[in-house]
Amino acid sequence: MNDKPDVSIVVTLLNEQATVEELYERTISAVDGRSIELVFVDDGSTDGTYEVVRRLHHGDPRVHAVRFSRNFGQHPAMHAGFTRARGDILVTMDGDLQNQLEDIPKVVAAVEAGADVASGRRALRRDSWGRTLPSRLINGMLRRFTGVSISDFGCAFNAYRRGAVEPMLGSIGRQKFTKALVLSGGASVVEVDVAHVPRQGRSRYSPLRLTRLALHVLAGFWPQPIQWIGLIMGIVCTFAALGLGIYGVVFWIQNANFPGPLFGGTGIVFVLGVQGFILALVGEYLGRIQRQVEGRPLYSIAEELAEA
Repeated sequence: MNDKPDVSIVVTLLNEQATVEELYERTISAVDGRSIELVFVDDGSTDGTYEVVRRLHHGDPRVHAVRFSRNFGQHPAMHAGFTRARGDILVTMDGDLQNQLEDIPKVVAAVEAGADVASGRRALRRDSWGRTLPSRLINGMLRRFTGVSISDFGCAFNAYRRGAVEPMLGSIGRQKFTKALVLSGGASVVEVDVAHVPRQGRSRYSPLRLTRLALHVLAGFWPQPIQWIGLIMGIVCTFAALGLGIYGVVFWIQNANFPGPLFGGTGIVFVLGVQGFILALVGEYLGRIQRQVEGRPLYSIAEELAEA
């Protein structure tokens, strides 16, 4: 089957043996009558996920698959799917069934109506506050730094016009938040409400990983953050020192006893905290520079299944 499909559905998988067959069946049912292909990218699963995908490929030539040699991350997996997808409209999703696959026609129709990107917006999101609160913070940062006013940058269920994705392929995978990257290039966007169900099992995003994700947003989307942070740090510390100095003089005059050690220690701890944040951000930059200089590949492929 060599005909170019209208829609390519890119699915990133990590230990989804229990869901991938249901995902396939519901996807085929949802897009019944459309010319499609499914591109499964196995991001280093350690269960039987890829064996299920292999079986689906042998039964349906529209199913293509890539298996990474180890876990490289969701966004490198997205890059692998994009570079192999042939459709004019590219739909992306995770393999955990948190999104309703029956919503695929909605996001495809939004792109066909003229938008470059149909951004999934998780209606009545069903995650714990420990996931939604950091997500709101990161969404706010991305809105500020990209200038794009959408509410849900983190939803992986989206549809893209091929022409909006291709100029960004050199950065997708190296930069997290694929949707934010595409939109920062000037692509038009419309938000589409999609259903959302609770994740089965623990989330892969721990508090530490969410903190690193926030640092990645700062390093990737905020122009000149070190200068801004240094400026803010200088202003805050200057006013704090001025305020403490005035308070100390007044306290000394009234009580003849200035509590210098307490306020001095508080100021030192505050400055050290800010410096620690700056060092973490510098570390993110240095890591990016190292990866760029070394020229390491985004991923290595152990096996690929494509049409004959």
